[in-house]
Amino acid sequence: MPGGGRDATPDDKEPDSRDRNKERDVPIEIDRAGVQRLLAEGAQLVEVLPAADYEGEHLPGALNIPLQELDRKAVARFSRDAPVIVYCWDTR
Repeated sequence: MPGGGRDATPDDKEPDSRDRNKERDVPIEIDRAGVQRLLAEGAQLVEVLPAADYEGEHLPGALNIPLQELDRKAVARFSRDAPVIVYCWDTR
């Protein structure tokens, strides 16, 4: 094909966000729509505020791991097959 391109085949597809995120080892910032999309695709949700704040209010399905406890041992609990969304909401 002129210009070095190629025709798309039925096997060609845009990777879903899980495939794209597997290629990244660094955090990225996402908006609310991105969070909703990733959660619908099976992402894991973690709130990093202290337990008392988590008990007061948190997103449905969120796991609480206070930031001070977010270490290799805590991270080992997550599936490597799904993105992990880490969030914190502090109005102080």
